[in-house]
Amino acid sequence: MAAGAESGEPEPPRPDTRSAAAPGESGGTVEQAKEACLRLLAVRARSRAELAQRLGAKGFTAEVGDRALDRLAEVGLIDDAAFAEQWVHSRHTFSGKGKQALAQELRRKGVDPADSAPALESITSDDEATRAAELVRRKLRTIPRGLDRDKTIRRLVGMLARRGYSQSTAFTVVKAELAQAEFDTADLDTD
Repeated sequence: MAAGAESGEPEPPRPDTRSAAAPGESGGTVEQAKEACLRLLAVRARSRAELAQRLGAKGFTAEVGDRALDRLAEVGLIDDAAFAEQWVHSRHTFSGKGKQALAQELRRKGVDPADSAPALESITSDDEATRAAELVRRKLRTIPRGLDRDKTIRRLVGMLARRGYSQSTAFTVVKAELAQAEFDTADLDTD
């Protein structure tokens, strides 16, 4: 309860912090749209289409949003090619995503295929196979020892498929890693 309310005195009026052109009323100003974009970009990198969608949801007109996005692109704060490069590197390295999943994620984020193609091409088939093998080795530690080989293969290939690896890459990596795991356990049994 405020101090003025306890004594029976009316509270002093609070200044209106909204500007006359708040989003939703007249579509907002370009400056407000740029500020909204900068707040969003402070959290994580975003594509131009993501920012345009968020501005529209906040009530900015398409014209105001486009002008703000054009200005931010001019100064280098919005660059879909750089966003795609960063997104692909991060999601492949830390989340273990394959090219197919990454391409789909970039499409969902509104990145033009011309901007996403160079980023996706930076992942070689060797990079994909290496990352898939790491994922399979990690998953093998949690699969029960007595599980049927075919069931194990299905589980591991399915895990890689859900992460966006091609079927051929998944089968090749899983068979190689299972052969290595069986070889390693055979060595342990003979000691």
